[in-house]
Amino acid sequence: MNPKRAAIIAVLACLVCAISSWPSAAPADQPNLAGRWTLNPSLSKMSEDVGFGMDMVNPNSNATGRDDPTGNPAMAAFRESEDDAARRDHLVNEVRRPPDELAITQTIDTIVIASGRGKPRTFNLDGREVAQTLGVVTVQASGRWNGPRLEVRYKVEQNRELRYEYSRSTNPDRLTVEIRFIERNGHDAVTLVYEPTRDDVPALPKAPAAAPRPPAAAGAPAGSAPNLGGLGQPPPLSRLGAPPQAPAPPVSLPQAAVATGPDAALAGLRQFGIVVEELRPQAAACGLTQAPLEAIVTKAFTDAGFKLLKDSDEETYVYVDIGTTNVNAGLCVSRYDVYLFTNTVATLSYQSRPALVQVQLLHEGGLAGGAPVPHGESVRANVKRAVDAFVSRIRTATERESKK
Repeated sequence: MNPKRAAIIAVLACLVCAISSWPSAAPADQPNLAGRWTLNPSLSKMSEDVGFGMDMVNPNSNATGRDDPTGNPAMAAFRESEDDAARRDHLVNEVRRPPDELAITQTIDTIVIASGRGKPRTFNLDGREVAQTLGVVTVQASGRWNGPRLEVRYKVEQNRELRYEYSRSTNPDRLTVEIRFIERNGHDAVTLVYEPTRDDVPALPKAPAAAPRPPAAAGAPAGSAPNLGGLGQPPPLSRLGAPPQAPAPPVSLPQAAVATGPDAALAGLRQFGIVVEELRPQAAACGLTQAPLEAIVTKAFTDAGFKLLKDSDEETYVYVDIGTTNVNAGLCVSRYDVYLFTNTVATLSYQSRPALVQVQLLHEGGLAGGAPVPHGESVRANVKRAVDAFVSRIRTATERESKK
């Protein structure tokens, strides 16, 4: 080989080795999102009505049951697993009630977003999916740069995706988060605007560990899913009026003084309020009206010897919410949810003063679909099954406690 050519090749080889060892540089258009941010509601566009719709129903279905040999049109098209429902509801709740603060740390390859609600979420910036923990379930999520925007995608369930886009502006300095619900028949959107957190505001507290999933009620249908938000929403604590005067912080009690065992929190219940949420306009066309639903709840509890207060969200109350859509002239679909809530004053692990807390004691919910005429009866039967299960569990817990 020509000595001169050999020398040139050697120099080029050295350059290649040197360049390959240089650290990777951040893309020129990659903004710096790092910092602590506080939500500005007045600049944001938020709504508690956003969410995924009923697009899981096959729009080509009709009331003949052609798509389902059991006679329920398109029921197979919107069956949903318990994990899918929990994942959907958790993510929808996060959008409906966004965090007041965000803390973001950023490197060339990853970004970490913390909100004080659960474990901080770390996203790779090369588009690779990573499992993120949502309470008792996980969701596959990915992150990547889309020009000057950070795009984060959550795979909610089949044909459904929640897409976040984070961008930063200057003069004034703001972090904008645009959220879109991606599905076949709708694209709800929310815009959140965050501003830099003042230096005198304490750092976000460490989030408490997630509570374990409660056991399903006896006799609950297979695949029934807890609704952590979904179409039905419990009434906000603001409806309960001013919280009672906070007592002195509770003292530590020996373990033996804490009620334990299945449904221990239900023992001793005697009186409840009843709140049946106002039905959607489509409900009447699908055979659903308010009075029969209230009668079902009232009869189930009064027959068992309990006292009920109608239209009352006192300390403990039954809450019924039904979201109905009339897909076409031959098919109605409803999401039904029945809750038992109580309210108490407690000192949370990450706070120093007692706060009014809403506690979900029981929940039954699911989907029902069919032709308009039998649809109302089907939903009422499901609500009755739920309140009957509530009554049974309360009585069993009370009897068990009385024998101790």
